[in-house]
Amino acid sequence: MPFITIKSSIYQNAGATIVQQLAYTLAHLNEYFNRVDNNNNSIILEVALGSNYFFEIAKLRALQLLFNTLSKEYNHKHNCLIVASPSKRNKTIYDYNVNMLRTTTECMSAILGGAHFISNLSYDALYHKDNEFGDRISRNQLLILKNESYLDKVNNPADGAYYIETLTEQIAQKALELFKDIEKNGGLISQLMKGTIQRKISESAKKEEELFNSGKEVLLGTNKYPNKNDQMKNDLELYPFLKQNSRKTIITPIIEKRLAEKIEQERLNLEA
Repeated sequence: MPFITIKSSIYQNAGATIVQQLAYTLAHLNEYFNRVDNNNNSIILEVALGSNYFFEIAKLRALQLLFNTLSKEYNHKHNCLIVASPSKRNKTIYDYNVNMLRTTTECMSAILGGAHFISNLSYDALYHKDNEFGDRISRNQLLILKNESYLDKVNNPADGAYYIETLTEQIAQKALELFKDIEKNGGLISQLMKGTIQRKISESAKKEEELFNSGKEVLLGTNKYPNKNDQMKNDLELYPFLKQNSRKTIITPIIEKRLAEKIEQERLNLEA
């Protein structure tokens, strides 16, 4: 069966808000529905999850609601498959073991939010090449959630939870309003060509970075309780920062960037 994959994780990793992520994903999907005649295509949505536990659960639930609403308008015959993975935006190279805690809660959000598949992120994926130990740890995190938390054997505890249901409805409604505004102004491709969506994401990312720099947005071990004795310069197998490769493009690219990059570069420069 043919399928269409929409990589909406780029919006989250670039710093878009949850509402923006959903609205842009819906607009992205709408472009395909407008252009592809075959309603039998399966839709795969690749989604990145951050550490805002309940909001991320609600995000996935809202995504399914929005997909169902839009697909009904096009008489699309198949449900979407959601492939969830932890965000890279809040991951760090210093105090890297904290990444395991971050990815565990993000995988839990994926499970309770109704993701069909979960692709975990290794705790050392930012700075190490693929390795057996890192891969084993990331697999074991999911096995613990399955075999020790029994999340595969019980009814979803988030079902019917008033807070999550209310949050889901509010997020879905706001995302739908933004989606309608995008369509009113020409749709996703038109907005990308004009640079509007890139600018909106950049503005959201800047606000989050300001919160991080002020200490209101916390990454433990990086801007809160950093281990000053932690040395990483000699352990980097991969370049963990944004790479610059300037060239002419038709559309201004949406750039993924981690929150901790500036602090990490400063710390690396200070290492002996």
